[in-house]
Amino acid sequence: MGSPSPYLPGLATIMKIEEQTAMEKLFMVRPNDGKPLGHKPGQFVEVSVFGVGECPISVSSAPNKKADFEICVRRAGNVTNALHNLKAGDVIGIRGPYGTHFPAEDLRGKDLLFVAGGLGIVPLRSFINYVLERRKDYGRIIVLFGARTPADRLFKAELASLARRPDLEYLETVDVGDASWKGNVGVITTLFPKFAIDPKKTYAVMVGPPVMYRFAIAAARAKGLADDHIIVSFERKMKCGLGKCGHCQMGPVYVCQEGPVFNFAAIKNLEEALS
Repeated sequence: MGSPSPYLPGLATIMKIEEQTAMEKLFMVRPNDGKPLGHKPGQFVEVSVFGVGECPISVSSAPNKKADFEICVRRAGNVTNALHNLKAGDVIGIRGPYGTHFPAEDLRGKDLLFVAGGLGIVPLRSFINYVLERRKDYGRIIVLFGARTPADRLFKAELASLARRPDLEYLETVDVGDASWKGNVGVITTLFPKFAIDPKKTYAVMVGPPVMYRFAIAAARAKGLADDHIIVSFERKMKCGLGKCGHCQMGPVYVCQEGPVFNFAAIKNLEEALS
């Protein structure tokens, strides 16, 4: 974005809004200066609704040369409620992109196990699509997705497309099913017994709610994955994006500056990491 100061947002226009669930909407956004955002998978932006405030939101679209990018927003507070009340053509503010990113280049040639819990599919969608656009550069791909209920599943059409692809393995579950649900019922770790991996070649990339990490990491370890083969994102902890407010601090680590993407081996001893 073209702002002269890291504290000032650049202007961007909402081009399209799609309702995903009763709580989430997908926004296609275009910077008014016409320049691509320049993000990498796993990074985030600060989104401003003028007169209301700003909040950090993960970029959900894969990097490309176009100016448009996508953010998926859950209605959860003043700013996100205000975003949900906007319409196509309205102008918002964007700062960023900020933060570390998924190590796409380092993982070339590796097998990838994506583990997305709930809203965790939003930042992981950027990396998954990045990898699929470069499918020949990566090995085996397994995608696990867990939602609270069938009605809470995001990107339903895209997930159905993943399930049909012959070049990856897609497994999903819901915590609580309903009369229409024919798939797996249970937390996301109930999917781990359904596949085998080569732990020396495989890297797990996980994003989800706090409670998921402890159990999903344990399940990955049980598959033989070393801690340095597990990558996590703690984007939920951020606020200002500039390391000034201290909201995201975990011991000596500022998540918005040194994260949100971490190799688990580097932060596993931080007491706040999995709480």
